[in-house]
Amino acid sequence: MKLITAIIREVQLEKVREALIAAEITRITVSRVSGHGRQRIEEMYRGQKIVPDLIPKIKIDIAVNDDFVDITVDTILRSAKTNGAEGTVGDGKIFITPLEECIRIRTGERGSRAI
Repeated sequence: MKLITAIIREVQLEKVREALIAAEITRITVSRVSGHGRQRIEEMYRGQKIVPDLIPKIKIDIAVNDDFVDITVDTILRSAKTNGAEGTVGDGKIFITPLEECIRIRTGERGSRAI
């Protein structure tokens, strides 16, 4: 079992969500987060250029069985990129971490059956 965490642009959320549903990945958790990496956006505020410290992003968490890791990652990669196949700085990141245990609260099921 793995936990896939993707940080993407806000505007890409619907495209990513629809692509995941088409790939039969329907159980996701979405959070609004802020952060920055290499991406810098200049904005005008009262006639002055400013660079915000934190940029709004979307965090998607998906717990998957090992068989679905590649499908999930490939789907996010294809759908989260902006500017065609090359992508743009600030398109986001994907993190894959081992998931030690999963427990469904309603039934008490554990492990891959709970996902």
